[in-house]
Amino acid sequence: MSLLVLILHLFIGATLSGVALVIVLVAGIDGLWPLIGAVLGGFLLGFPAAKLVARAMGGE
Repeated sequence: MSLLVLILHLFIGATLSGVALVIVLVAGIDGLWPLIGAVLGGFLLGFPAAKLVARAMGGE
């Protein structure tokens, strides 16, 4: 994995995790595991998104 993908993942993963967390909270779900799942899901979805953005930028 290139350095560009990892740097992009810092921003994209944090943004997707935050969005997922807000969606879960607005939906009224208030358990620990759904919140952790939303944050982890956003973190994991950040990797393919960062790879696509890096490829679009011409980094790979």
